[in-house]
Amino acid sequence: MRFSPGPVCGLVGGPSVGKSNVLAAIWMLLARGSAAPAVSDVAAGAAQAIHLSATLGDGDEIALEASPPGRATESGPPVPVLFLPASLRSGRLIADPAGAHGGRLARRYFALGESSSSAAPAAALVAALDQLCDAGEKGLVLLIEEPELFLRPQAQRYLYRLLRRFARNGNQVIYSTHAPAFLNVGRLEELAFVEHTPDSGTMVIQPEPLGADESFRALSELDAERGELFLARAVLLVEGRTEKLTFPLVFRALAYDVDREAITILDCGGKPNIPLFVRICQAVRIPCIAVHDRDAPIGRRPSKSESALNAEIVKLAGPSRTVVLAPDFEAVAGLRGHRHKPARAWQRFSHIEADRVPAALSQAVAQIVALARA
Repeated sequence: MRFSPGPVCGLVGGPSVGKSNVLAAIWMLLARGSAAPAVSDVAAGAAQAIHLSATLGDGDEIALEASPPGRATESGPPVPVLFLPASLRSGRLIADPAGAHGGRLARRYFALGESSSSAAPAAALVAALDQLCDAGEKGLVLLIEEPELFLRPQAQRYLYRLLRRFARNGNQVIYSTHAPAFLNVGRLEELAFVEHTPDSGTMVIQPEPLGADESFRALSELDAERGELFLARAVLLVEGRTEKLTFPLVFRALAYDVDREAITILDCGGKPNIPLFVRICQAVRIPCIAVHDRDAPIGRRPSKSESALNAEIVKLAGPSRTVVLAPDFEAVAGLRGHRHKPARAWQRFSHIEADRVPAALSQAVAQIVALARA
């Protein structure tokens, strides 16, 4: 497995795919005298030898060789590193040992008193990062497993800004997360997606960055709720708020629970944004279905601009992953007029029976559920 994290890197993936193992491997490699790899760190059926290596920013090479349960052999210069595993978030925060420089920082900034509250150490993490940033500490690699633990949403957003500030000061931050607050689609190159297959083991996939124009659009369009797409098994892309409100009711009528299926229904903020989100989903290898209006009845040609946009969506997503509503969602859903659409959609679909769900909406749900379960 190879990957090249930048100053900020968020590891994203489902449960038990290896995110924690990636962080632990980096820690073992960087922290001199850290716990040697154990037999349990070796995949079943794999060779017992473990080899970890990295190229540092200045070109130096570091490596670790081990054959558990024997001692590890290390080479290369020491690297200041701090590792905050999730298992220690309600206690002392830092994994020992942290090396000479890391140990000094741990004692100075992360010293914790006794507390009966699990939230107190998490708050201490935020305070420690605040102090680290103010002190101008640099040259440190900070590894954090699930920084969102025990923090309210506002504190999560603040901690994310602190991590970015810390990186700008001349440090590197690598973390794993299940929280949209730590996932920034406008900086797609800062995300690494961890997958695991029986044949290949754990893999890290790093998407290409968005172009400048698309990055700005993504930043302006993607709020924390939309950031959930990175944590979904599959994403249903819809044009706007009415569709986003209606589809969970359609899922329920068809005996599916959208959250249990780990499906995100993403309001793209208008049909022109659907191609952008299709590209984002494809870049991070999350399957998606695009549902959009044809904006003309069957048998009548849409306007030139709508025809071009419809063609772009089907070209990007593919015919099998595009559901086109003719002439539009309101007509398919049986909503007359365009006033108060969300409220009228809620009233119509809150108690709808499965056999009364419009065929096109049933098709979209069936397709996205199949993708999520694949």
